[in-house]
Amino acid sequence: MIRPHESLAAHETAFMSIAYFDCFSGAGGDMIVAALIDAGADVEALRTGLSSLKVGGYQLSIERVTRQGIAATRFHVELEPAAHQPHRHLRHILDILKASDLPEGVQSKACRIFERLAEAEAAVHGTTVETVHFHEVGAVDAIVDVVGAVFALDLLRADRVICSPIPTGSGTVTCDHGVLPIPAPATARLLQGVPIAACNEVGELTTPTAAAVLTTLASGFGPIPEMTLTAVGYGAGAREGGGRPNVLRVLLGQAAGDQSDVDQIVMLETNLDDASPEMIGYCTERLFNEGALDVYAVPIQMKKGRPGVVLTVLCGVTKASAMERVLFVETTTFGVRRRTVERTKLRRRLETVTTRFGDIRMKIGEREGVVTASPEYEDCKAAAVKHGVALREVIAAANAAWRR
Repeated sequence: MIRPHESLAAHETAFMSIAYFDCFSGAGGDMIVAALIDAGADVEALRTGLSSLKVGGYQLSIERVTRQGIAATRFHVELEPAAHQPHRHLRHILDILKASDLPEGVQSKACRIFERLAEAEAAVHGTTVETVHFHEVGAVDAIVDVVGAVFALDLLRADRVICSPIPTGSGTVTCDHGVLPIPAPATARLLQGVPIAACNEVGELTTPTAAAVLTTLASGFGPIPEMTLTAVGYGAGAREGGGRPNVLRVLLGQAAGDQSDVDQIVMLETNLDDASPEMIGYCTERLFNEGALDVYAVPIQMKKGRPGVVLTVLCGVTKASAMERVLFVETTTFGVRRRTVERTKLRRRLETVTTRFGDIRMKIGEREGVVTASPEYEDCKAAAVKHGVALREVIAAANAAWRR
């Protein structure tokens, strides 16, 4: 561990590998895998990893195709006609993933993607995550596409995933539930809080599977970041495009500096001059319970000399819509300002130190030679009450123990 007094010159410049998905023509789960293969993901290693899934009745087809003049890779799961493929619940899919030989990080990310798919399907159909049937989502091709995408990124050693605004297409799509509008209801649910690109192309450009993969793995959405380009890959979809080629492009690059803890969050703000302190306090509790990263109120002077506050909420991109709803329900606001901001974080971990007041957990943050340590408040509070001493004594003892 680098201590604050150590010279940064003694440490080499860190580089981070970035995978940027340029969704100019939308995305499908198979297109994500194909683009990563086209960019250099080891096909044989990918096949081996996918073969460890306890799922059968399919063959993988990987071929070179052309879409409106662009050479691309096509990745396709070909189902064996005689093989039975049951509808699956979320628990069945999670069991399949956890029983595989895939790296633990790949398993956990794939599980989270399917959990978000289940949450979206359950919300759309008015049921629960435990009882929702996965129809298309639970089909073997969706399992292979999701796991293939996560594992291919792991094979390429991508430290960070960034995505462009996502076009959804227009018109309708036919699925097990009949004819649905585009974006399909599950896709729209998954894309809440994510920038959508305007596009008048007819057809479903972005599928629920791709929406779940990209919104789960991407730490930010926007233009191509500053980086040194190392590889480009094109993944083709099944259909021929209309006004634009049906391909997904991925750009791989290296960025100087330790950016592994850089992400994007949403900042929501509203001005309040007719809400009681109790109302604001209750709203703050609700926001934290819904998953807000931080909530704070700053006093301001509003029109006609009225005192008020700016209530600010920081949250993940996919949480923004839920946070806005809480603000509208629990405060007197008529409008909420929203903007996406990029933040740089210290890498965080917990250490436990022993003091005369007992064990206290320390929150440790590190980045490029900077080290920040802070005692866990709840531990210090409990120790102060137990021993009948001032809170500041416990905090001082914990800081001294960590420095030793």
